[in-house]
Amino acid sequence: MTNELKVKDKSVVVPGEVIAEGMNYLPGPGMYRKGNEIISSQLGLIKIEGKVIKIIPLSGKYLPKRGDVIIGRVRDVNFSGWSIETNSAYGAMLSMKDGSNDYIRRGADLTKYFNIGDYIVTKIYNVTSQNLIDLTMKGPGLKKLVGGRIIKVSPSKVPRIIGKQGSMVSMIKRATNCNIIVGQNGIVWIKGVNPEDEIITVKTIKKIEKESHVSGLTERIRTFLSKKGRKVAGE
Repeated sequence: MTNELKVKDKSVVVPGEVIAEGMNYLPGPGMYRKGNEIISSQLGLIKIEGKVIKIIPLSGKYLPKRGDVIIGRVRDVNFSGWSIETNSAYGAMLSMKDGSNDYIRRGADLTKYFNIGDYIVTKIYNVTSQNLIDLTMKGPGLKKLVGGRIIKVSPSKVPRIIGKQGSMVSMIKRATNCNIIVGQNGIVWIKGVNPEDEIITVKTIKKIEKESHVSGLTERIRTFLSKKGRKVAGE
């Protein structure tokens, strides 16, 4: 029986593509075994870990996980809390007791804390079996966002935008003098001293999203920022 890997590590595969033949390799999420073959069921980037083959999705909606820090938009305010849009198919609620470190008395005007249309940095503390998300504002860095601009990226590209131990986003921050918060749900907040800084930051993040599967990405982004007249640490 043939045991052969048909793709290379970090290569892009499409649905229906044969990834491997034989029983020596184990299929991870995003692929299935058919007879002697392992076949991709989604568009993604191959990651080989020993005998296990994984696919990092290149598209798709955000799938909420407990502990994720996301950026949400207030959709509605009611007597018991706030309904939050999360860029996913899941509904999300921020209750009065989790909306602030302060005690909020029953009957208080909740719009004084967060109003419809406000963006917030919030944390998922529970995902129920009914596909509902419970949020909290109690924790470091969780806050209402004031000013700046919001962009959306594919949630699957968030790790590349952040980089290892925050290296990529830190480089962009230093080069553009912008404050950047990247939500795990693919919502990004950017606030700079002037609009030009923000526009360059948006273009840089969109370039990372578009070229996330290309090798040498950090150097490509470094070069891109330099061409825009931005000094990057290490030059």
